[in-house]
Amino acid sequence: MKKHSARVAPLSSYSTQVLTCPNSEGEDGSESHAETPGSETSMESQSFHTCANTALKVLGGLLMVLCVSSSWVGTTQVVKLTFQSFSCPFFISWFSSNWNILIFPIYYSGHVVTTREKQTPIQKFRECSKLFGEDGMTLKLFVKRTAPFSILWTLTNYLYLLALKKLTATDVSALYCCHKAFVFLLSWIVLKDRFMGVRIVAAIMAITGIVMMAYADGFHGDSFVGVALAVGSASTSALYKVLFKMFLGSANLGEVAHFLSTMGFFNLIFISCVPLILYFTRVEHWGSLSSLPWGYMCGLAGLWLVFNILVHVGVVLTYPILISIGTLLSVPGNAAVDLLKHEVIFSVVRLAATCIICLGFLLMLLPEEWDSVTLRFLATIADKKSEDHGEELTDSSTHTRSRSRANGTVSIPLA
Repeated sequence: MKKHSARVAPLSSYSTQVLTCPNSEGEDGSESHAETPGSETSMESQSFHTCANTALKVLGGLLMVLCVSSSWVGTTQVVKLTFQSFSCPFFISWFSSNWNILIFPIYYSGHVVTTREKQTPIQKFRECSKLFGEDGMTLKLFVKRTAPFSILWTLTNYLYLLALKKLTATDVSALYCCHKAFVFLLSWIVLKDRFMGVRIVAAIMAITGIVMMAYADGFHGDSFVGVALAVGSASTSALYKVLFKMFLGSANLGEVAHFLSTMGFFNLIFISCVPLILYFTRVEHWGSLSSLPWGYMCGLAGLWLVFNILVHVGVVLTYPILISIGTLLSVPGNAAVDLLKHEVIFSVVRLAATCIICLGFLLMLLPEEWDSVTLRFLATIADKKSEDHGEELTDSSTHTRSRSRANGTVSIPLA
């Protein structure tokens, strides 16, 4: 009986454990199964939402780049078409700059559509006028703040149009991309931005491309003059952008639209005398107003307006690098149009100069912390490779030990 009792007691205790443990595990398992579908669906919805946002950002960025490049290519090509029947570059520049008045009404229309708090145009105009000071815009501040930017704006457009009369659209658009290097040099000198060796290299490449472009047809004739005009346009554009960053760097979207429309008013009021002077001095004689190619001129002004809105407003709404990439893509776009439509034959020197300028432009797009980011990325790759190599060595040593134990031998590692 003692033996039987000794045998029964462990069996009874073991049976209770068997009975209780599955029940507790079953309860926990039911709870885990009840929570798993909800957590999985929430994780799936979060991942889907993240992927959708990423896809929208990528598509929006690609659309922005496409719009910037196509509008600039269209502007340059329509200028070439306009010159076939109307060769008055300053009048074209003045007429297109007047369309900047429409930028603030376009902004206000979008503001009314997208916001619930409605403001009258006068209220919104006064709110955005704080860019000129706490007291708003006065006549003195209007002239003082707007005159330098309007003059640089007019010079940039006028020199660009003059260069298009001497060179192809591809050459002018490539030379205009040098403004990125000039912006860096001016920002380094005036704004005391961070010095970057790679951008100095990019600036040297831009200057090299300019010299090669001028050397393509010899340092004489229309080619050299056209290169000088295009470089002058890029220089004034760089000075405009540096001053814009200095005085209006913290401006919001409404203030930028207000400022651009103000420049359009300044151009209409104060610079309208210049086309009249050129007309009466026979420098730019356009004949009667009915004989002007209004279709080309309105199309040109509309494309230029779209490009200016995308460049100035797009910088506030999106990443500035997208605007820069769109401007760079205008070079191959103009090259394709010149090659297919105008049957332009590019020399080897011009192609090399264009490629050097574009490569320098791409180097300018590198962020300021690109060197440290690159070093961290390379260090991460090296650490990962070392970890993988260590795991391989561990696996091989384990496999060697198992084989040696199976064979009855022991492997002793050397020191």
